[in-house]
Amino acid sequence: MKNESLYKRNIFGSFKSSAWLLAFSLLLLASGCVKVEYSKIEDPAYLRVFNNLNYIQTLGSKDNKVPFFCMFINPVVDASGMPVSAEIVGDFLDQRDAYAPPYPSHIGSSISVNNPEYPGKENVLVGPILNGFDLSSWAQVPSGKVRIMFAYRPKNTVPFFQLENELKKDILIDTTINLTSKEVYTLHLLQKDFVSKRTGILLRQEIFQKLPLSDSLTYVNFYNMSSKGYWEADRSLKADNFLLASFQGGMKDDMNVFLSLYENQSNLLQKGPAIAGYNGKYLANVKLNTSTGVVNPYVSFPIWASQATNGITTNMWQRFDFFTPGMDITNNPFYQGSTENGGNWVSVNCMQNGNARVQFNDNAAMLPNLLVNIHSGIHNPATFATVNSIEVVNGRIYLTTIQRKYAPPVY
Repeated sequence: MKNESLYKRNIFGSFKSSAWLLAFSLLLLASGCVKVEYSKIEDPAYLRVFNNLNYIQTLGSKDNKVPFFCMFINPVVDASGMPVSAEIVGDFLDQRDAYAPPYPSHIGSSISVNNPEYPGKENVLVGPILNGFDLSSWAQVPSGKVRIMFAYRPKNTVPFFQLENELKKDILIDTTINLTSKEVYTLHLLQKDFVSKRTGILLRQEIFQKLPLSDSLTYVNFYNMSSKGYWEADRSLKADNFLLASFQGGMKDDMNVFLSLYENQSNLLQKGPAIAGYNGKYLANVKLNTSTGVVNPYVSFPIWASQATNGITTNMWQRFDFFTPGMDITNNPFYQGSTENGGNWVSVNCMQNGNARVQFNDNAAMLPNLLVNIHSGIHNPATFATVNSIEVVNGRIYLTTIQRKYAPPVY
């Protein structure tokens, strides 16, 4: 296990070049330094928080509360139960982004106060490097038994404790969790039942930093954290967003996941040839679970699976198909682009330009590539393996990518 000393967040993230650092240094010299005071946390745990409560704009949901929150850890409350202070505050917690990259990409952003995760934009003490993995996207929090609270707040730019009192009393979650010192946790705020609208949290104690993982393999595991009854519900009750593609209607509670690997992205109008041995290869089974924080098994594929690579960089990309048991890419009546599949099949293409919409007439959602290409050493780019979690929540799919520390660029 690597150095456990306190790490202060690098406000540019791990992947910014030295040119950015030079520019920022000059800016500081011109404007004067602003000192950030950090409160030391004894025996910290490392916590990352995602708000998975999505906005669904339908006639039936127009009067629902907007799931925009302030999070408190070990809050102090008054006689009425209203929080008046807290050991840790994570304000302006908005719904999560589809992609959580392997570095703290939101820190320093001033476009909006809205935070797609915690710590996200918060300039706080973060995790160290453990077993080569950079934990700068996880915040240091007190270990042991801690009280955690999520309060609704208006969607404005006023900090929570500056709001009028009547706007600070609507508490969604107030519970306790147990965090072990030096362990890594991901906490999800979820809707657990689509009909009753019951919400709760799911706390997962991660293990990726403890596993003997190969540098030449990319790892991924899968979760279905959808609401009970979502996929069975009428389409009119679900978000109408073409970017959700096949996931829009939801997927069934028991699905098998198949992987296809493709050589390159030179022609975005067609998939191109699949890599031998990776055309609809079975990977894993995933079942609906919003009650236990079990870590689902990681599966892997080689980053040099393509015979066209040089062992330094590859443009290979991935496609994941989720089928109900008994179906695969050769036995699936929905595979050629049908949206009316009853939750039996959903698909996602993971490409370098995964934030753009690319359509292969197969109704697949889009996410970024699981492989990271970055300037490292003398190579620009070099391809690196990662550890990933793909999570399905109702009609949306999310990707969280974690990368080991890599050699800095040589210019």
